[in-house]
Amino acid sequence: LGMARPKRTSAGALCRLETQKIHLKSICLQYQLYLLLNSHFFCLLKNEMGLIIFFLCAYVPKTAAGHCKWAEVLKDLEQIKTSKDIDVSLYTANTDEDKECQEPVIRCFFLETKVILQECLIKNCSKTQDVFNIWKNGNARLENSKLNSTISAKCKECEEYEEKNFAEFIQSFVKVIQKECK
Repeated sequence: LGMARPKRTSAGALCRLETQKIHLKSICLQYQLYLLLNSHFFCLLKNEMGLIIFFLCAYVPKTAAGHCKWAEVLKDLEQIKTSKDIDVSLYTANTDEDKECQEPVIRCFFLETKVILQECLIKNCSKTQDVFNIWKNGNARLENSKLNSTISAKCKECEEYEEKNFAEFIQSFVKVIQKECK
């Protein structure tokens, strides 16, 4: 008869409507935060205690996060240290080398990480991406420090260290990086 059928909407149209609703809620929330900050934030800055709190809040997160330049490397080392599909022997630098040999020691660990990466690419290891991240992040950090470094003649070459299994290598690598973060 003369009954009108309800108009059908596609799944895509529903998704767009939901996205628009979420976007509008986000804008409303941002505006409310703006009003709150605008009214109270500037009042805080008018007194001495407010200024101290503001600077502490701005400074503390940066110092906690920026404490160790090797944080990403440590995180990825934790990811790969229990890997069962990495089985290689690697030159493993001593963790108790002199302070002046610290950079060559770290370079050795990252050089050997490239060996692990090549092994993972051949065997299609489950942790290949983590190994790549260690190698990439480590080399980026080392490139930044290369400009003002000099290596002592008493420092060993990487190949002069004893070869150890993967687990021992990772354990020593973590110790050396943690020492750098202190």
